[in-house]
Amino acid sequence: MAITINIYYYGKNGNAKKFAQEMMMTGVVDSIRKEAGNLKYEYYFSMEDEETLLLIDSWKDQNAIDQHHASPMMEQIIKLREKYDLHMRVERYVSDDGGMPESDKAFLRT
Repeated sequence: MAITINIYYYGKNGNAKKFAQEMMMTGVVDSIRKEAGNLKYEYYFSMEDEETLLLIDSWKDQNAIDQHHASPMMEQIIKLREKYDLHMRVERYVSDDGGMPESDKAFLRT
């Protein structure tokens, strides 16, 4: 059972993009990706709202998320959020380990 968290960061004056760039350049993102239980940590930018950044953050289970939240990297992330005056909206999803139904697969082009 994977847990995926979509975090929408939003700010002003391109600060969401600057935040993501600093997260990448300082190595914080690489460190998070190497944490036990991390399955995905990727940023995406909206084509319709240049002030919003989407982080898709996926973990093996709640324990992996708890360990991440207790790590020193969280302090760095919080400081950068404050530096860039970002606000957040969060969505949380738990995977369906049953897999994709055959009726949905018919719509995929692989």
